[in-house]
Amino acid sequence: MIRRALLSVWDKSGLVDLATELAAAGVALIASGGTARALADAGLTVQEITDLTGFPEILGGRVKTLHPHVHGALLARGTDAHLGELAEHGIAPVDLVVCNLYPFTQTVADPSVSELDAIEQIDIGGVTLLRAAAKNAERVTVVCEPAGYPELLERMRAGTLDRGARRRLALAAFQHTAAYDAAIATWLGSRVADDDATLPDTTDTTGTAQARLPASLHLAADRVQTLRYGENPHQQAAWYRWRGASPAFELLQGKALSYNNLVDLSAAWQMPQDLDRPCVAIVKHTNPCGMAVGATAVEAFDRALACDPVSAFGSIIATNREVDEAFVTRVGKLFVEVIVAPSFTAEAQALLAKKKRNCRVVLGRAVSPTRVAPTGVVLRSLPDGVLVQTDDGEAPEASFLGRRRAPTEDFAGWRVATQRGPSAQEAEDLAFAWSVVKHIKSNAVVLCAGGATVGVGAGQTSRVGAVDIAARLAGERARGSVLASDAFFPFADGLEAAAAAGVTAVIQPGGSKRDAEVVAAADRLGLAMFMTGTRHFRH
Repeated sequence: MIRRALLSVWDKSGLVDLATELAAAGVALIASGGTARALADAGLTVQEITDLTGFPEILGGRVKTLHPHVHGALLARGTDAHLGELAEHGIAPVDLVVCNLYPFTQTVADPSVSELDAIEQIDIGGVTLLRAAAKNAERVTVVCEPAGYPELLERMRAGTLDRGARRRLALAAFQHTAAYDAAIATWLGSRVADDDATLPDTTDTTGTAQARLPASLHLAADRVQTLRYGENPHQQAAWYRWRGASPAFELLQGKALSYNNLVDLSAAWQMPQDLDRPCVAIVKHTNPCGMAVGATAVEAFDRALACDPVSAFGSIIATNREVDEAFVTRVGKLFVEVIVAPSFTAEAQALLAKKKRNCRVVLGRAVSPTRVAPTGVVLRSLPDGVLVQTDDGEAPEASFLGRRRAPTEDFAGWRVATQRGPSAQEAEDLAFAWSVVKHIKSNAVVLCAGGATVGVGAGQTSRVGAVDIAARLAGERARGSVLASDAFFPFADGLEAAAAAGVTAVIQPGGSKRDAEVVAAADRLGLAMFMTGTRHFRH
């Protein structure tokens, strides 16, 4: 039974309604600072913490609840010994704690926030209240967010605020404080790394400055959805979102997203984002089987589909433009698992609901950096831990936690390695091909013409094998096309195969011991070649 409740909240949403019902149920209210004032202003009888402890708030409110009269009341078990000891010191037990914390994550989401202002939003007393109440869940109930108020009141009315319910609420409180501490540690870790010029990973082997990764990684994520299964039916799976991160995707209609849908969706959504022109990517197993730009999204779709219409069956379609009725009509009878776009017209949604009921319709959003969650990085599991790297879209100087898109690649930053430089049209196509190849599994080769892929060779164990697959897929369309390779050509055979298929220009990172041989072969074959100095492996 709840006789006395301690309330100390930063977010006062729903506070007065909660306290009013608690008071009506005969619960004595104790509150700190601004919470007490809000309750008193609402006409409720409330005892201030300072009256309970007999000690004023000090240090500008930094110290107010850290007192034996507070924590003794929370940590005492319901045993005769503990309750007797409380009575000796004139302390009455507290049965309910309602507390939420200073808005640290919201504060540091502003990249211009000063370190002093951020540190002032690190809650001490609130975290201690939550932990004390949660530790003593055998007797004490704890609620850490306004979203939990309705369930608390409902259980009080129904008499079901039992041990099991208190334990679940205690778990939520510990999860809340763990995520809060993880946010602080991650933010502070990035600040310390930025200040520490002695870190061994601040330069690569060429002496180029690198983004600094923190010495330790603190992750907090909340489960969004339990999935039917993982990559295969015998594997369990769930979808989690970093705490504090805004949703990247919203399912507007269609069946629930599967594990494989989400993996492909994440890959597909990124592909058109680097391009300003209307762009469509058609994706299977995280690789584009077609990607193109056009005057409209419909034209871009037609050109992307032409690359490999067979593989497009069961694909995911991503575009950087609004999907309208004309786009849905053009997709026609093609079986599509997901369509993702920044927006959909009402007419498009209605047509999809009528004609493609099994197609998932997904709203894609740009995710704002939280600075306390690992957005802008790629994590991959190992048997004993994880690998972490900044994503391939970041500039080298971008921070570990902030998502910063790399600047648009400038032709002047690429070196013409061959005797013949690319024509204006070849240069434009090479730039498009370079934006595509970074999204393809290594070894990756893509053939493009006129702002559209015509052949894709993905995930091969040899580079010449990737060229052969891309050229075979392109057929006659390879003639006059350009080629992008995600990494250097170790031998001239890849270029020779490309030239035989009709490729006229190539873009590749360079860096092989045999670069001179490769360039000589390109000159012999009449190819133009850019070397970018940047590799795009995607394992």
